[in-house]
Amino acid sequence: MAKAVWNGQTLAESETYETVEGNIYFPEESVKREFLRPSSTTSNCPWKGQARYYTIIVDGQDNPDAAWYYPDPKPAARNVKHHIAFWRGVEITK
Repeated sequence: MAKAVWNGQTLAESETYETVEGNIYFPEESVKREFLRPSSTTSNCPWKGQARYYTIIVDGQDNPDAAWYYPDPKPAARNVKHHIAFWRGVEITK
């Protein structure tokens, strides 16, 4: 079981997940979307493609761009399609 927690709130929890470059990617359906707000931030990975970001909001506190996903990953990273990963202080446990 993998779990993502920030500011005392569970953001995602799943028995199944993908691990890429040390990051846990949670299936979209395991993520509590009420805590996510789309961001205009993007980044590019040479082998995964373009990432999009979410700001996490819990109890009125923002954690900008603390979650990311690949809406259209390159073939080498197709296993992370429909998955979301976290960083910037989000505690991940397995």
